[in-house]
Amino acid sequence: MASGVTVTDDVITVFNEMKVRKAAATEEEKRMRKKAVLFCLSDDKKKIILEEGREILQGDEGDPYLKFVKMLPPDDCRYALYDATYETKETKKEDLVFIFWAPESAPLKSKMIYASSKDAIKRNFTGIKHEWQVNGLEDIKDRKTLAEKLGGSSVITVEGGAL
Repeated sequence: MASGVTVTDDVITVFNEMKVRKAAATEEEKRMRKKAVLFCLSDDKKKIILEEGREILQGDEGDPYLKFVKMLPPDDCRYALYDATYETKETKKEDLVFIFWAPESAPLKSKMIYASSKDAIKRNFTGIKHEWQVNGLEDIKDRKTLAEKLGGSSVITVEGGAL
């Protein structure tokens, strides 16, 4: 079910910047890379846009996963990209995770339009390996749930923290 919602160029640019990692990036460039961003619908509900001020940079202080969880609005839907850093028994990895945040407390109309517009944003996010629909803080507050999405029992750390 398509909603007719379009994705702004800014959203696609941010996705491409997060997807491509420069091997020769300086420390400053690495610190300024986006770790997580939130996307929302425009006021007229016709476009998916970057949510102003709702991003975490790689160089920000503190636990990026906890900051990300706190960024999610308790009573409305959002789309998010989270650049997860994790370790399996074999290797260190980084993968982008597309998250559809639809808390139980969000208005039904909001849940419906976000759900029907999800394909529009996903079509522009080629190469995403992990997709996660989250319906409340209980589903996302523990990094073990993210670890399950990233690789199940083979994941031993997420964001440098043991599970």
